[in-house]
Amino acid sequence: MSTPPIRSLVLFAHGARDPAWAQPFERLRALVQAARPGLSVQLAFLELMQPDLASLAAAEIARGACAITVVPVFLGQGAHVRRDLPQLIDSLRLAHPAVDIDVAGAVGEDDAVLQAVAAYCLRAAQQ
Repeated sequence: MSTPPIRSLVLFAHGARDPAWAQPFERLRALVQAARPGLSVQLAFLELMQPDLASLAAAEIARGACAITVVPVFLGQGAHVRRDLPQLIDSLRLAHPAVDIDVAGAVGEDDAVLQAVAAYCLRAAQQ
């Protein structure tokens, strides 16, 4: 009986000097992992925090990941998502040509996410 291929979902965030900044992203990672126990759900950072995307991807691939989906948990398509992330992804694809590496759009550009944020804002205004 063969082991099913490992798929990895990487939530990619900016990073900050204050460790508390990562707490909502860690909660998000835990929620996604709980919803899909068979999926490896990890958190990587662009800067200031660890692990970085290259290190995390290498570790996931060493564990047997054959496919990695990177989800930028950014509100919009700023320079980090438009410029820095594509460069990181190109480097990963060159270093790991046998691994399928996909990138989703910035989470804040999804209509359902924007509707959830709008609903939160409206609830806050009613307080």
